[in-house]
Amino acid sequence: MTATSQLLGISNAIVDILAHVDQQLIDDLGIVPGSMNLIDEQRAREIYAMMGPATEMSGGSVANTVAGFANLGGDAAYIGRVRDDQFGEVFNHDMRSLGVDVRLAPSTDGAPTARSHILITGDGQRTMNTYLGACTELSVTDITAETIGTPKAVLLEGYVWDCPEGPMLAQKAIDIASERGAAIALSLSDSFCVQRHRDAFEGFVRDGVDIVLADEDEIVALLQTKSFDETLAALDAYDNLFAITRSEKGSVIKHGDQLHTQPATRVDKVVDSTGAGDAYSAGFLFGWVNDYTLADCARLGTWCATTVIQQLGARIERGVLDGFARN
Repeated sequence: MTATSQLLGISNAIVDILAHVDQQLIDDLGIVPGSMNLIDEQRAREIYAMMGPATEMSGGSVANTVAGFANLGGDAAYIGRVRDDQFGEVFNHDMRSLGVDVRLAPSTDGAPTARSHILITGDGQRTMNTYLGACTELSVTDITAETIGTPKAVLLEGYVWDCPEGPMLAQKAIDIASERGAAIALSLSDSFCVQRHRDAFEGFVRDGVDIVLADEDEIVALLQTKSFDETLAALDAYDNLFAITRSEKGSVIKHGDQLHTQPATRVDKVVDSTGAGDAYSAGFLFGWVNDYTLADCARLGTWCATTVIQQLGARIERGVLDGFARN
C-alpha cells in the first residue's frame, strides 16, 4: 500500500477474545451481566483460562470500523499501539490479512498488548472485561507526516483521550491531516468517555472535527440535553455532519439544514450485539468517501449493523455489499 488511503483510523488497539458462555460463568466471576469492566493483567489471564473455546481477532471500536471498511472494499490504514507478543501478532496479522496498512511496528518493551474478553450469553448480551495494556502507550511521536499519509478521512476514537498523551496526539493528527485536506471524523466511544472529556470533545467538535459518529446517549452527554428533540434543536448551532444511531429507532443524519431519518431493520434473533455501532460507522464512512448521498450512507450503515448483530463478533465480512442496492 501507499501512504494514500480513503480512511485512516487512530485508536486503542485491542484484541477481541469472544466466546459463548453460560450465565453460570458470569456468576462465578462475580461480574454484572452486560457490563464493561477494566481489569489488570492477572485478572485477564484468569478470565482467559476460564472462557473455553474462543475467537480471537483485532478489535477496539475504531479498529473494528477500519476492518469493516476494508472488507467493504475500502482502502484503509491504521495507527494503534501493540506489543511484540502473542496478541500483538494476532492483532497485526488480522488487520493486514484484510488489506489494512498497519503503520506502527510493535513495541519491544512496555505493557503487553491490550485485549477484551467478551463473554456472550444465550440472549446475545455481551459482558466485556478489558485489559488496556499497551494501547494506552500510543504517543505523540507515533503521529507523523509519514504515519498519517494522505487519507481522505481520519477517524479518531474518543477513548484515545484516555491515553496520557491522547489530547496532544489527537491535535497533532488533526493538524497534519487538515493540512493535507483530509476530513476529520470523531467517534465518541461511549457516554462515560464523553462525560470524562466533554469540554475537550466539545472544543474539538467546534474547531477541527468534520464528522461526528455517536449513539443517542453519547450525543446527549456531549450536548447536555434532556430529550432527542432538544438534541436536534441544539445541533442547529453546529456545522458538522452528525450520524447518530438510536438502536431500534434507527439513525438520524444531520448536516446543517439536511435531516435524514433512517429506520432500523427488524431481525428475528440477535446473536451478538458486539460492534453494531462500529459496523454502522464502517458502512456510513464507506458511503461517504465514495460520494454516496447521506441517505444511502445511512442505509449502508444500517445494512452493515443489521448483518453484524446476526453473527458472532463485530467483523463485517467480505461480500456484504453484494446484497445492497443504492437508491
